[in-house]
Amino acid sequence: MDIVKDEGGQGAAEYILLFGGVIVIAIVALIIYYTYFTGQDYSSQEDIATVRSTVGSHHE
Repeated sequence: MDIVKDEGGQGAAEYILLFGGVIVIAIVALIIYYTYFTGQDYSSQEDIATVRSTVGSHHE
């Protein structure tokens, strides 16, 4: 005796759980990287000067 033959709802629920897990992982990664990058003093001018001096000193 077959009560339910349609399994489309089960597939949709599995996709919702899968995407929910991916979203949770992405949010956790963003929080970790946000706390890593905050408090850092980035200066593009200093970085460019460092790269130019490093490349210039090794170039013969």
